[in-house]
Amino acid sequence: MPVGVSNRHVHFTKEDFKAVFGADAEACLLKDIKQPGQFACKERVTIEGPKGSIANVRMIGPYRPYTQVEISLGDARALGLEPPIRDSGKLDNSPGIKITGPKGSIQLKRGVILSKRHIHFSLKEAEAYRIKDGMEVRVRCGAGDRTTVYEHVLCRASDKYALEFHLDMEEANAAGLKNGDPAYIV
Repeated sequence: MPVGVSNRHVHFTKEDFKAVFGADAEACLLKDIKQPGQFACKERVTIEGPKGSIANVRMIGPYRPYTQVEISLGDARALGLEPPIRDSGKLDNSPGIKITGPKGSIQLKRGVILSKRHIHFSLKEAEAYRIKDGMEVRVRCGAGDRTTVYEHVLCRASDKYALEFHLDMEEANAAGLKNGDPAYIV
């Protein structure tokens, strides 16, 4: 299956998007990403924690029912946060963060996570791999001295997904991976 490397990003509700980009603003497509209906946006924000800030954090569309910030462990340390490792949308007991755009700022009370490594499967692909939504597997990827086996990789199956192994930038760099590299369930 192909690797999908995920850099830090924000998912916005429409209301929160309007608060930071302006009442008349709409999310602008930069490029489609592998998951059907999802896209990288031209819009970028600054996120700010107790110890620091990170500028130029990209929005991933479309709008969501919740605003969520996905960062790496290194980002969390630079920001002074201790977010949990979670599946997308599981925001209970996660820290908040300030998000600033060109037209305003919002202060989230919760919503910052380290995304749990996961594989997206279409329902047909999940059946072919004998995968059930929510199960965990081991994944091997990389080459030579950088070959890495990842434990506890969450499997997500839906008719809205396309086959792809998602991990964050730091995890990918540790194994020398880039988008499209092969990964294998072991």
